[in-house]
Amino acid sequence: MSGGAASASASGSFEQHTKRRLPAPGPPQQPPQRKLLTLSVQDDDVAAGVVPPVTVVLDGRCICHRVHLNRHTGYRSLAGTLRRMFVDADDHDRQRGGEDDNDLDLANAVPGHVVAYEDLEDDLLLAGDLKWNDFVRVAKRIRIIPAKTKSSRAKKCGGGVNSN
Repeated sequence: MSGGAASASASGSFEQHTKRRLPAPGPPQQPPQRKLLTLSVQDDDVAAGVVPPVTVVLDGRCICHRVHLNRHTGYRSLAGTLRRMFVDADDHDRQRGGEDDNDLDLANAVPGHVVAYEDLEDDLLLAGDLKWNDFVRVAKRIRIIPAKTKSSRAKKCGGGVNSN
């Protein structure tokens, strides 16, 4: 019985102990308000952390680059960046021969190449077909692929229709 009395007194002291720790009644407390993260054009550093850079690969080269698509205003801006990345400044001036920057687009960003991209489902698609914002959202990797000419296909197929 002394063990039962000891446990009764221990539980009684526990109840007294918990009663002393209860907070004093007061006005009800408001739950803490959550702050929402909002992105704007001015928050470039925050947006760059949210939207990861896209890998740019030129077929035939071992080194790839990264581009933050959200820092560009559209396809023309991206085309200028690709040209600066992959076309040497000396070759750039000789090949353009007075071509204006306003005429620059993805079709002529890297001469002799086509700009494509891999989307979230790993499909390879031609860049420039989507609206810019949709492209930024779905592009996972940009691939610059050599353009195939008609003459190269004819040589592979035997030289033409009458190739006896």
